[in-house]
Amino acid sequence: MKKLALLVLVISVLGIACGTPYKKMARSYEVRDPQHLPDYADLYYWAAHPDKKDPADSIPEPLKSTAVTDSTVDVFFIHPTTYTDSDLPYGYSAPINNNELNAKTDYSTILFQASAFNQAGKVFAPRYRQANLQAYFPKNAADSVSAIAAFELAYQDIKAAFVYYLNHYNGGKPIIIAAHSQGTTHGKRLVKEFFDNQPLQKKLIAAYLIGIPVSEKEYTHIQSCKTNNQTGCIVGWRTYKTGYTPSIILKEENKAIVTNPLTWNEESAVADASLNMGGILLNFNKIVPSVASAKIEGNILWTNKPRFFGNIFYTTKNYHVGDINLYYLNIRENLKQRISSYFNK
Repeated sequence: MKKLALLVLVISVLGIACGTPYKKMARSYEVRDPQHLPDYADLYYWAAHPDKKDPADSIPEPLKSTAVTDSTVDVFFIHPTTYTDSDLPYGYSAPINNNELNAKTDYSTILFQASAFNQAGKVFAPRYRQANLQAYFPKNAADSVSAIAAFELAYQDIKAAFVYYLNHYNGGKPIIIAAHSQGTTHGKRLVKEFFDNQPLQKKLIAAYLIGIPVSEKEYTHIQSCKTNNQTGCIVGWRTYKTGYTPSIILKEENKAIVTNPLTWNEESAVADASLNMGGILLNFNKIVPSVASAKIEGNILWTNKPRFFGNIFYTTKNYHVGDINLYYLNIRENLKQRISSYFNK
């Protein structure tokens, strides 16, 4: 029983946030001057890049025999917050040359999230001076000023990386934007600046902006995705346990884009867990079929309690950390559908 409890404690973060010996992994990383600024001509400053071997290249063992990467498409992935220290050891902005933090990023979100997109195309994921998690919860006016500055610094890094990518790697290929949590905070701004009513809009296969609300009014010329093969549109959701809606979400004034990741439409009907092709939880090489259902409820996505061995100990109602992992195989399949539709047009 003790072993089971320990196992489920680790599973309770759905394989993304803790338990990995990042300090040990960081020893293999190249040491850089802490004062160096990001230079996206240098592969060190990419968490994922087709010219280097990285965790985004990983494919779960059961999928390896059938996985084929579409080299005609690029994926620009913006990772979520991994600088989560509540004592703010580096202030509100993470250092970009901290190898322990970079290892945490690489072997959590890049492995478990960015890899969901690796069959769709070549994955580019920049390192950036991310804002600390506390920047989302400022306690006073001074904290708010610091938080805003941290988010701005982070976005300017991401923008610089995207511009470098466009100028040196893209070569006119269609693009998938993918992001989660803080990544979506910046990703929705990137889509607004570079795609919405811009020449690049015709190159957008879809933007998967997950884990942070994206208002239906966010864009003037880009709509939400309403079918499984619609292109040039926005996909988004935030996952909670059926019956639970946080009070802060009930106070949201704007209607958010919410996509059902099992049906890829915006209808309110429940999509049964039998439609879930499989999630990736603690063990990257094990697919958990029918792990979660999906139902759009207001501004969020509801699912019944995820089904996996030991879930009796899984008591949280907020499944934010598993937004992508719970629907991992369905995302991979949907990417193929949208890419096929884009080229057929």
